[in-house]
Amino acid sequence: MNDSALITIGLPIALAIIMFGLGLSLTVGDFRRIARSPKAVVVALVLQVLVLPLVAFGLVIAFDVDPLLAVGVMLLAASPGGTTANLFSHLFRGDVALNITLTAINSVMAAVSIPVITNLAITYFDADGELGLQFGKVLQVVAIVLIPVALGMAVRRGSPAFAMRADKPVRIFSITVLVIVAVGALVGERANLGTYLEQVGLVTALFCLASLTLGYVGARVMRLDASQAIATAMEVGIHNTTIALTIALSVLGSTEVAIAAAIYSIFMYIFAPAFGFAISRGTRAAASSPAQRVD
Repeated sequence: MNDSALITIGLPIALAIIMFGLGLSLTVGDFRRIARSPKAVVVALVLQVLVLPLVAFGLVIAFDVDPLLAVGVMLLAASPGGTTANLFSHLFRGDVALNITLTAINSVMAAVSIPVITNLAITYFDADGELGLQFGKVLQVVAIVLIPVALGMAVRRGSPAFAMRADKPVRIFSITVLVIVAVGALVGERANLGTYLEQVGLVTALFCLASLTLGYVGARVMRLDASQAIATAMEVGIHNTTIALTIALSVLGSTEVAIAAAIYSIFMYIFAPAFGFAISRGTRAAASSPAQRVD
C-alpha cells in the first residue's frame, strides 16, 4: 500500500515540482524568440514530434518488442526534451537560447503529444484494455506537466531572485528523482530484467543514438549553423525520462511500460557527452581547416 501511495501520489508531486522548477527558468520571451529563429524551432519540433515516434515505431516493429515494452518505447519517444539538454548544449557550445525556447514549447506540446502517441501505441499493440489514457488521465498529464510550468513562469515573473535561488536545488532534486525512479523501476522488475534488456536494451540504445544523430544531421541538412545543430541534437536526443517514468508508473500503473525510459535514462547520459565531444571536435576541426589550407 505504501509503495502504491508513493507511486500514485508521491511521483506526480515530485514531477510537478520538477516541472515547476522548469517553469522558474522560462519567460514569455522564450516563446517570443520563435519569431527570431523560426526555422531552427520548426526543424527541431518536426524531428521531435513527428520523426522520432516514427523511428521508435520502426525499431519496436523490427525487433518484435513485447507489447507493453513497445508502448514504453513509444511513450519515451513522445516525451519532450529534458532540461539536461540545456547543460550539455552549453558544454559543447550549442545555442542554449534555442534549447530554452524548445524546452518551453515542448513542455506545452507534451500535454497533447504524450496522450495521443501513447494511446495510438496502446491501441496498435493491443497492450491492455484498461491501460489507455482516458480523458481523466489526460487531464492528470496536463495537471502534472503543464500547470506547474505555468505556475513556475508566474513566480519567475513576480520574483526573479527566488527563481535564481531555486534553480540549483530543483536541478539536483530532478536528477535525484530520476535516479531513484529509474533504479526503482529496474529493481522492481529484476526477475525479468534480463529478458527486458534482451528485448528492449538494443532498441533503446539505437533509439538514443538515432535521436542524437537525427537532431544534428537534420539540422545541418536544413542549413542551420553548428551551434543550432548541437542544440537540436541535445534537445532531440535527451528526453525528459522522468515524465515517461511517472506516467508509466503512476498514470498507467505499469512497471513494464516504465522499463524503456529507465534504460534510456542510463544510455543518454553515456551517449550524449560522447556524441557532444565528437561533433564539437569535428566542428572545431572543420573551422580550422581553411586556415591550414591558406598556410
